[in-house]
Amino acid sequence: MSMLSVGDMAMAFQLRKQNAQLKTEMNQLNQEVVTGQAADLGKRVTGDFMPLAAIDRSLKMLDSFDTTATEAELFTSSAQAALGVVHEVASDVAPLLISSVTNSSYTSQQAVANDARQSLEAAISALNTQVAGRYAFSGVASDTRPLVNAETMIAELMTATAGATDADSFITAVSAWFDAPAGGGGYLDLAYGGSDQPLAPFRVGPDEEARATVTAADVPIRETLKGLAMGALLAEGVFGTDMSTRSAIANAAGTTIIGADSRLIGLRADIGTAESQIAEAQTRNSAERAALELARVDQVSVDPFDTSTALQALMVQMESLYTLTARVSRLNFTDYMR
Repeated sequence: MSMLSVGDMAMAFQLRKQNAQLKTEMNQLNQEVVTGQAADLGKRVTGDFMPLAAIDRSLKMLDSFDTTATEAELFTSSAQAALGVVHEVASDVAPLLISSVTNSSYTSQQAVANDARQSLEAAISALNTQVAGRYAFSGVASDTRPLVNAETMIAELMTATAGATDADSFITAVSAWFDAPAGGGGYLDLAYGGSDQPLAPFRVGPDEEARATVTAADVPIRETLKGLAMGALLAEGVFGTDMSTRSAIANAAGTTIIGADSRLIGLRADIGTAESQIAEAQTRNSAERAALELARVDQVSVDPFDTSTALQALMVQMESLYTLTARVSRLNFTDYMR
């Protein structure tokens, strides 16, 4: 009967090989216990990475939608706040302008006119709001400030109304300046610096876009500024102490602001619709993300009980290997001959 034996050197190499293999397996199992994910994804998905790749792609798309939705949320909320300021200052000063008609005191009427000028400055400042480096009311020309300052606008209006001899011609000149189309030498040419094209929609979902289309060129905003500007021009001392003419202008200013109120609210409602759409998209994206992350975990996760059991069994093998290695290492000729 023949016998096969393994030399000491071969035995040492074999033990080292088994030790390295067991250490590699233990490192993988330790990683799986800590992360809960398979160390060898190829083995876990049996070589089919398509479902996992599709999930990862969808998650990356959701990342981009989340970024856009966050930007859109900031943009629309800032635009809403700006229009809120315009609406508030205009609503506050309009009744004062109308009530000043019955006040024969030049000083009192001048105080109301000064309020109108301050309201015009506040409204223009709000409409020049920037969001993350972009102007909210300039349309696609978001790198350009939409409106000149109040001082420049009043100076242009003073020039436009220089030939007015009574309240009617003055009001007509102001209205013509604000209502003139592009190229007509009025508001759109001398005061508004934005674009006539609204801002591109925000892509907040796979098949969903939120639109923020309000610009400072919109008629409700122009009408509101028109009323405020009429009142502000009174602060410049137009028609001197002619209280009758000044009162007619003050009345027209207040009436114009009140007439634009409902349409200004309509613009705010449009932005509110976009805000609601963005919030709903964020909620849907969040729910879809949670579902995809669960699906991904199912694709790459390992059973913690099975992994712990395998790790314990491997530790037993390691202990046995170390015991065997220690015994082999202590062999000598005397022990062999006994």
